[in-house]
Amino acid sequence: MTAISVAAYGAAAYVVLHDRDAVISWALEPTVLLWMIAGLAAIALAAVVVLVTSYKMLRPLTVGPGARLLGSVVVGLVCFALAVSTATGAQTLVAQRSLVNKVFADGQSKSVTRPSISAGKDIWKQLPRLNVLLLGADDGEGRDGTRTDTVMVASIDTRTGNTALISLTRNFMRMPFPADSPLHEVYPTGFWDPKAGDTEQPEFYLDAMYRNVPKLNHGLIGPSDNEGADVLKLSVGEALGLKIHYYVQVDLAGFAQLVEALGGIVVNINYRVPVGGNDDKGIPPSRYLEPGPNRELDGTDALWFARGRYKVPTADLARQARQRCTVKAIVDRATPQNVLTNYQSIAKAGEKLIRTDIPAKILPEFVTLGERVKTAKITNVDLDKKKNYPNGRNPNYAGMREIVRQALNPVPATRTTPKPSTSAKPRTTTKPTTSSGDLTSACAYNPGLPR
Repeated sequence: MTAISVAAYGAAAYVVLHDRDAVISWALEPTVLLWMIAGLAAIALAAVVVLVTSYKMLRPLTVGPGARLLGSVVVGLVCFALAVSTATGAQTLVAQRSLVNKVFADGQSKSVTRPSISAGKDIWKQLPRLNVLLLGADDGEGRDGTRTDTVMVASIDTRTGNTALISLTRNFMRMPFPADSPLHEVYPTGFWDPKAGDTEQPEFYLDAMYRNVPKLNHGLIGPSDNEGADVLKLSVGEALGLKIHYYVQVDLAGFAQLVEALGGIVVNINYRVPVGGNDDKGIPPSRYLEPGPNRELDGTDALWFARGRYKVPTADLARQARQRCTVKAIVDRATPQNVLTNYQSIAKAGEKLIRTDIPAKILPEFVTLGERVKTAKITNVDLDKKKNYPNGRNPNYAGMREIVRQALNPVPATRTTPKPSTSAKPRTTTKPTTSSGDLTSACAYNPGLPR
């Protein structure tokens, strides 16, 4: 029995070490997972049969009742341990299969914005830069339908894993659409109501587009399993000058469950962050998250760290900054050991909270890319509020596109050497203006009011 166990573990270790990509592919293929569940049960059953049969054949016939009872108890405990370990393994495989089936897109899913990827080839050569739209959806109390208060783009260099996070303010108006989109014909000057003039129009804000554009123009962009997300992929991509390849949507109301499944996150809190509260109705927060370095937050506090805004100076910008730090904290927390230890809880939370159009067939490549991202640099691209959107009514999208272009494709520094003269002059270096910052520094402990 020991020899069988050693051989099984040895074979598994060999496969993991020598063909890791194949193991990842198996873990993301529902049919293979089903066979693995059945195989695990068959192996456990065979082990129990071998153990019991061997005990009956090898036990001495002359021993007394006490020894026989002790032997039976030992064999029973070993069988029980096998059953428990098998059940745990099977539950993990079931959770993984359910997650893949429920969350990730299959061949029958509908999306007019998802890129065509040639399976079986190096997809990152086809997509040297991957742009993923991150949506935080909130359909909480007092809201008519879902609004996306969090709209962020993660732009990833697929060769290095270096990632730039770009946050958009929820009250942007006049969000544009590509010239070749049917929505551009309906909203040639962006999503707003020209009849209302240059006033605030909450139902035409960026955070209302997920609900309102499909409601007003259902089916116009073509078949889609998540029309609101496809609309935002088109519009956000046009606003930033990017091709948005995929989206990942998280239900903010259940975000706490995902953080709890990871065992919490650790962040630096530089100023008091409100928990609850409503500026419009004059309802104060129930409490505050107090400043401090390396604060451990559970799911509920992590949610409010990411979304609290009651009377916070520059509330939207401050919240965007904390949301980027929350993303970084989750990436830091999702170590292989932590994910494996809490995998069933993570998978159960994920299948309820996450929607995406990432196809299941390319998930192995995303796992590999995720490892690069985890050890690479994460930066923030500042869209420059003072210059480009002092208010959200008429943002300068051309200016934002130029900032994004420079941040993602920086022009090498050019050196200008002055002509020889009698007075020595230092050489000058001309660099393009960039608006990005390392999130490690941006999320460090530096007490004070939000900027």
